[in-house]
Amino acid sequence: MIDLIQQKLDEYEATNPVEEEQATKEIIQEIALYALWRADFFEVAAFQGGTSLRILQGLPRFSEDLDFMLKEPDPDFDWRGYLDALLGCFEEFGLNSEALPKGRMDNRVRKAVIKDNSVTNQLNLSFYRGHENQKLKIKLEIDVEPPAGSGYAYTYLDFPLDYEICHQDLSSNFALKIHALLCRGFLKGRDWYDFNWYVKQKISPNLPHLKNALYQYGPWQGDEGLSVDLEWLQGALNVEIERINWEEAAADVERFLSVSEQKSLSLWSERFFKKRVSELT
Repeated sequence: MIDLIQQKLDEYEATNPVEEEQATKEIIQEIALYALWRADFFEVAAFQGGTSLRILQGLPRFSEDLDFMLKEPDPDFDWRGYLDALLGCFEEFGLNSEALPKGRMDNRVRKAVIKDNSVTNQLNLSFYRGHENQKLKIKLEIDVEPPAGSGYAYTYLDFPLDYEICHQDLSSNFALKIHALLCRGFLKGRDWYDFNWYVKQKISPNLPHLKNALYQYGPWQGDEGLSVDLEWLQGALNVEIERINWEEAAADVERFLSVSEQKSLSLWSERFFKKRVSELT
C-alpha cells in the first residue's frame, strides 16, 4: 500500500521541500477521511472548513487541519473509538501512526491529533532528510454543539479507495468562514484567502446559519435583536477590513500557496477586500 502513497505523491510534482511536505500531509489527511468513513463517522458528522474546500472543491491552497461538525449536538461525543478505527486502517496502508484526543471533554470543540513518521521513513522525502525523528502532525477538530441551520452535501472520492464524504454545502461553509472572520479574535490570512475564493465562485452565504453562529459565540453572542442581512454583513466585514494589517495577513497564507499564486497577494489591501465585499450576493 505504501506504493499507492508514493504514486499519489508523485502526482503533486512538488518543486521544493515545503510543497513536498504539504503534499504528504494532504495524502495522510485523505487516508484519514477514508478511515473515518469506514468507521461510519460521516453518519453523525460533516466535513467543513478550509481543508474541505481544498480536497473537495480544489481550493488552490494547502490546509493544515481536518475540521468537522456534528449533524446533531452531542456533548458526550468522544474521539477515541473513531481514532482506534483510524489507526487500524492506517496499518493496512503501511503507516504506523499515533492518534490521541487532546484537551478537555467539556470543551465545545473536541480536538485530536495524528502523528506519523512512518511515511517519511519509507519514502524518499527531501524535507525529511536530516530530521529522522520529525513527525508529521495533523489536527482534527469537531464542533459538538454546532449552530443550527447548516445544509449538507455528499461527495465521492477515490483516493485511497472509493468512499463518500458528508460535508457542509458551500453556502453553509461560507457562513462559518464569515463567522471566523468576524469573531476569531486574531488575524488568520487564510480566512481572507478563502473569503476571496468564495466571492469569486459567486457563493452566497447561508445567512440564517451565520446568524445562529453569531448568536452562539462572539461579540454578538445572545443578541436577540441581531438582524443579519446583506447590508448588515457588508458593514460588519468592512469594519473588520479597516482593522487589518494586510502585509501580515498575506504573510500568513503565503507558505500554503504555489509560487504562481503568491504574486496575487501583492493586491491584498483594504481597497481590494472592500471591493470583494461589495460583490457579495
